Amino acid sequence: MWYVIEGYDGADVLAARMSVREAHLARLTALRDEGRLLLAGPCPAIDSEDPGPAGFSGSVVIAEFGSLALARAWADADPYVAAGVYTRVQVRPFRKVLP
Repeated sequence: MWYVIEGYDGADVLAARMSVREAHLARLTALRDEGRLLLAGPCPAIDSEDPGPAGFSGSVVIAEFGSLALARAWADADPYVAAGVYTRVQVRPFRKVLP
């Protein structure tokens, strides 16, 4: 089943985000290579493709896991969680309808 994982950034965490970004992307790349990633990306903190020093308000990942517990475990192991970038992570089942 698909799950949406929403990570919410804390205040002033852009430097921490950038310091572990490669490790975060490596995990997403592994999901993609396994055919389990629908989409992933950050949410700019301002209405701009490149928010610069304003940074990001969080991220969204939609990926396939065997269960909600497995999706939560994967989300909990994210480098952004370990680095304190995310102050909160929400994992919910997702049903793809379109396209």
